[in-house]
Amino acid sequence: MAKIIADYREKNVIRELYKHQIDVEVKSLISADFVLQVKDINENVKDLGIERKTTRDFLNSIIDKRILSQLILLKENFPLQLLIIEGDENIYSLTEFHPNSIRGMFSSIAIDYQIPLIYTKNYRDTAAYLSLMSKKLEKPRKSISLISKRKPLTLKDQQEYIIQSLPGVGASLGKSLLNHFRSVKSIFNADPDELRKVDKIGKKKAENIKRVIEESYE
Repeated sequence: MAKIIADYREKNVIRELYKHQIDVEVKSLISADFVLQVKDINENVKDLGIERKTTRDFLNSIIDKRILSQLILLKENFPLQLLIIEGDENIYSLTEFHPNSIRGMFSSIAIDYQIPLIYTKNYRDTAAYLSLMSKKLEKPRKSISLISKRKPLTLKDQQEYIIQSLPGVGASLGKSLLNHFRSVKSIFNADPDELRKVDKIGKKKAENIKRVIEESYE
């Protein structure tokens, strides 16, 4: 069964989590309101620290600078962090703050602190999100393909696609390489000096191409 550690003060959310058949461990948390384990795309299990704030509490925490110290603690104590802002009110109408002050804080959270943010409607919605995230631990993660799904390509299209994916090689240069070497295999087997015989391929670009082709996958 999925498990979430919850701060004892989060009573409403805890009651809802029980309804979702979540095993909740209630305790006093110093930094975070909830802690759960999640998997990254490489199937590594990591602790996720979550700070939950209502819209009004979020605004008050901007005034007293509390939000900043709480986010710093999240960063220091958990490899993954998340901020949940709860409430369906228009956050810009709840305060005399200039809207840009709120936008600036949102920007700082996302860019300076690099902490993702989720909006929820109420504590029930918050519990539903937490339940969904915790249950993902029980399922294997699917690798995300870097190639978009599209209709089947012709052989020529596939050859161009492969070569265009090399560093610094776009559509035009990819065609130039194929016209010069006549096959994908010949391009892969070419040494940097041979690659430089193609217009617009310098020493650095040739070395980067060979690095991608030859270095071990880790």
